[in-house]
Amino acid sequence: MVEAFGEGTAVKALARQHQVDPKTIRRVLDAAGARELPEQLDVLPDLAAEQQPEPDPVITLDLPGLLADHLLANGDETVRTALASGRTIRRGQGHSLRITAPLELHRAALQQAAALAADAAGPAERKAHRVYAARLTAVGRP
Repeated sequence: MVEAFGEGTAVKALARQHQVDPKTIRRVLDAAGARELPEQLDVLPDLAAEQQPEPDPVITLDLPGLLADHLLANGDETVRTALASGRTIRRGQGHSLRITAPLELHRAALQQAAALAADAAGPAERKAHRVYAARLTAVGRP
C-alpha cells in the first residue's frame, strides 16, 4: 500500500481497493511516514526536464510515384534528400517510394504536394495525394 501511494495512487483509490475508510489508509501511511514532506523544501524538482516533448517518431510510409516525381522536381532540399534515400517498389503499372523519415518530414512532403490535390490536377494525381494523406492520417494526425 505504501509503495502504491509512493507511485502516485490516490488515498481514496487505495481505500476503495482495500474496502476501508480513507482515514484508515491515511493513518497507515502516516505511521509508515509515507505522507511526510521532504526535509529540503527549498530544492524544487526540475519540471522542465520532465516535460520535454517527445522526439518526432520515425515512420516508414509508401509515397505514390506521382507524388514522388512531383516532389523531386518541386520539393525542398530535405524532402528531396529523403526521397533519394527511399526504395522504389514496382506495383502494376506504377511505382511507390518507401521512405523512412520523421513524421514531420512526411507532413512537409504532403503539404508541398498540395498542388496535386487542386481541381486543376488530374484524377490520378488527386488520388495519389489522397492515398498518401490517408496513409499519413492512419499513422498520426497530418
